[in-house]
Order: sequence, then C-alpha cells, then structure tokens
Amino acid sequence: MNIQTVSTTPFTDQKPGTSGLRKKVPTFQQPHYLENFVQSIFDSLEGFQGQTLVVGGDGRYYNREAIQVILKMAAANGFGRVLVGQGGILSTPAASCVIRKNGAFGGIILSASHNPGGPREDFGIKYNIGNGGPAPEKVTEAIFAHTKAIAQYKILDATDIDLDSLGSFPLGNSTVEVIDAVADYAALMESLFDFDRIRKLLTNGSFRMCMDSLHAVTGPYAHALFEGTLGAPAGTVQNGIPLEDFGGGHPDPNLVYAHDLVEILFGENAPDFGAASDGDGDRNMILGRHFFVNPSDSLAVLAANAKLVPGYKDGLAGIARSMPTSQAADRVAERLGIESYETPTGWKFFGNLLDAGKVTLCGEESFGTGSNHVREKDGLWAVLFWLNILAVRQESVEQIVTEHWQQYGRNYYSRHDYEGVDSDRAATLMKGVYEQMPTLKGKKFGAYEVAYTDDFSYTDPIDGSVSNNQGVRIGFTDDSRIVLRLSGTGTQGATLRVYLESYEPNIAKHQLDPQQALGELITIADTIAGIHTHTGMEKPTVIT
Repeated sequence: MNIQTVSTTPFTDQKPGTSGLRKKVPTFQQPHYLENFVQSIFDSLEGFQGQTLVVGGDGRYYNREAIQVILKMAAANGFGRVLVGQGGILSTPAASCVIRKNGAFGGIILSASHNPGGPREDFGIKYNIGNGGPAPEKVTEAIFAHTKAIAQYKILDATDIDLDSLGSFPLGNSTVEVIDAVADYAALMESLFDFDRIRKLLTNGSFRMCMDSLHAVTGPYAHALFEGTLGAPAGTVQNGIPLEDFGGGHPDPNLVYAHDLVEILFGENAPDFGAASDGDGDRNMILGRHFFVNPSDSLAVLAANAKLVPGYKDGLAGIARSMPTSQAADRVAERLGIESYETPTGWKFFGNLLDAGKVTLCGEESFGTGSNHVREKDGLWAVLFWLNILAVRQESVEQIVTEHWQQYGRNYYSRHDYEGVDSDRAATLMKGVYEQMPTLKGKKFGAYEVAYTDDFSYTDPIDGSVSNNQGVRIGFTDDSRIVLRLSGTGTQGATLRVYLESYEPNIAKHQLDPQQALGELITIADTIAGIHTHTGMEKPTVIT
C-alpha cells in the first residue's frame, strides 16, 4: 500500500456554513483545496480506524472526481470500509439512511444542495456524524480549526474505483463497496407509508400527479418509487435524469426556479398533485391543482394528519421548526398536547431533539421537512406523506389545507429573498437594524406596535450548547413578526432573507393573497431596514 504524505499550507476560506463548505467549482479544483478540507475532517475525528464511512453526492459537476480523492484519502487515513453510491450518487436523505442502517462512523456528502451546478457553478462538501445527521457546530468548528493549521494530508497512490459497477473493491487495506443508491432508501419508505393505498390512488385512472426532479439526484429514486413500485404511469416523473449541470436549471423547488412544474399545475387540465425536489433531494415543494402549499403550512398539515400514516399512527412525540418558519405547526402541537421547539436555521439543530425522542416531525420554511426516520430533511418522504394523506382522505390538496386553516386559523407567511447582494452593503443593512433595535419596542407603525426585538439565541435543551446571533426578530403586539437574517448557503455575495408572518383567525379573511395580507408588514420591514436602498433592488429575487 503506497500512502503518500503531501505537504500543504492552509486556505483561509474553509469555514463551514450552515450545511458544510460551499464554493465555486474552480475553488475546489485548486491544488490541495479539497484534500485540505477532507484531511481536516479526518483530523477532527477520533476512533474511526477500521470503521465504515459512507460517501455520495448529488451528481453535480466535479462529484465523481471528488469522490475518487475522498476514497483514496479515507483508505490512507485508516477507514476499514467505504460505502459509495453507484455512479457516485446518493441523495442526502438516502446517505443518512445508509449511515444509520450500516452503523457507519459517519459520511461525507458532496452537494451544494439547491445551488446551480456546472464547471463554473457551485460545489459543496459536508460531514455527517454517526446518527446520520449533519455535524453539529462543535464538530464543524473543530474541522475549521484544523483547516487553519493543516500542514500535510495523506492519500493513497492507487487507480480510480469503478463507481458504475456494483460490488466490493480493495483499496489499500480498505474495502470500497459500490452500493445500489436507491434500495435501502426505498425499503425505508415502504416501511413508513401505506404503499398499497398510495398505489390504488395512483392507478385509479382519475388521479394524476407530476413529479419534477429538476434533473437532480431524486430522478432515480422517483422513477423507482412512483413509476416502479407504486405503478404511476410513465411520464409521471419529469426531468428525472440527473445531469452535472441540472440541465442548466436552478435545482431549487420554489415558485421561481421550478416554474415548469408551476405552469403545469396552474395550467389547463392540471394534475391533481405536483411536487418537486432539489439538487440533493432533501427539499420539497408541494402543489395542488391551481394551489401552492407554503412549506410552513405543509409541516403543520403533516403533523395534524400524521396518525393517518402507518409509520406515525401512534402519534408524535413533539414538533420542531426553525425560528423563521411560521408558527402554524406550534398551533397543531398545542392542540395535540405535545411539545413544540424553535431552533436556529440548519437541520443539524434538530439532531439532538430527534435522538432524545423529544420530537418526531421537523420542518424549515426553506422547503425542508422530515422526521425521525433519518437525520436529514427528506424531499421524497414529504411527497409520499402527502400522497398517503390524499389516499386516505380522498380530498384535494386545496380542500385539506383550507380545512386546516378553518380549524387552526391561517398564518399568513412569506419569505422575500434578495440574492447576490454586495456583502458590505448587506452588512451595513444589518448594522442599521441592530442600531435601531433598542429603540423599537413600543414604537407604532400604522396598525402595528412593536412588542419586542431580539437577535435569536438558542440553548440546546439536550446538551446545553448555545447558538447566538441566529436572526433578528421584530415582534408585534398581535403576534405578527418580521425576521431578517443573512443566509449561509450561498457562494457569491450575500443573500438577505426577510420573513413576514401574521396570524388570521377569521375564516372570512383566509382567501387573501399572502402578499396582500402581509402588505403593511412588507412596508414596515423596508422602513426599518432600508432594504431597497441598501440592496439596490426594487423587488426580491424570489418570493415564497
């Protein structure tokens, strides 16, 4: 076995964000750049000698090359077995599933999630721990510390592994197993949902669905599950072949970037149900005929109907949501008599709650929903959950959501994204908001009076760890609120996210357009933050 020890020097820009390290492909292609970060992951870990590592990605440009490097470095550093998805493919929730099923020490997932792919676009890498979830902050901080001091990395001098052929292959003193990327995940889904009932729905001749995989990782999973096991007609899955550049599209399942699906569901002779997933398969968008389901409402509806699904028939232990996500799920938790938890943005914050059995369902407003079945958000799981509910209730998506509003009231909610903002201008905007915060309480803006302002801080109820500066909250006396934060998922400039929420108990006022219902709050947010002035933008890049 020929292990090479290569001298290197640190890079200064390898601090992981909310979900790993994301940069442009040319940055990762720099000599030693990927290797430095991978070695820093291994150097931050203890006790992995002879253990199992899971590796896979979303198929974007540079995925295959990066996997070959990681396999050789894993072997050189002492992992005994590496499981890699066939073709280098593993959706993020499937990777979590494989880690958990095989008792792996951890996993390396290659993805920039919903960001564009291609030779000049985005690439990402993150480490998941043994529970299958994203590394918590103490681990990512340790990784970052090693990136700042790294002097060498270890890599095996060996030929590349054939990623397209299933089977076991020796690599130094390690074994690489190329596994079916879909099988374990599909089996887990079948254990949770009533496939017989969903199959009857999809084959009854009257119900039609459209699944858009956006030329991203869920294509093979969606074909196998919907058109294979569940018997939906061929063509149900569109854009189902993963491409390195996602077909030139933006694999983000929202109303702007999944516009082809939106046009189908809002067009003539629209299907009954539509869904889309993102680059690495952990996000979802749900649509009914001429009807969009806000992700915050989706979490609340799934929670309220969970007992209709076999895997959750015994009820929920609790519900967790990220702080910017609407409070609709809290109202369900209160009605069910279970705990609700508010965490910072980032799926890693749900891990301790799930491991401790405190919660069963989790959700983020950024089109992410999941449960205790894995430790990642899971796009196709959410689609199957909706299909199971539709099969049982025999009502339309719109009927189910509007009935939910009638029972719980409607949380009008919207997120405004201002993408690619100059970083200095974004920082100036936030600085201005911070400076105003001590003076805002009691101040009136039209019909709204400020009740509180804070920069959200979270103390983990399980391990006591504290996460500060997680987003500015401006709350009003009627429970409406505005949240502002800079996103940690982009690779260029800054993305300002503005979240707006207002609760409406009056059924007669439930059919307003959210932008209309939230119009005064939108104006207040601009008045306080000077959004248009600082960003130079007349309107958001994306409105959800």
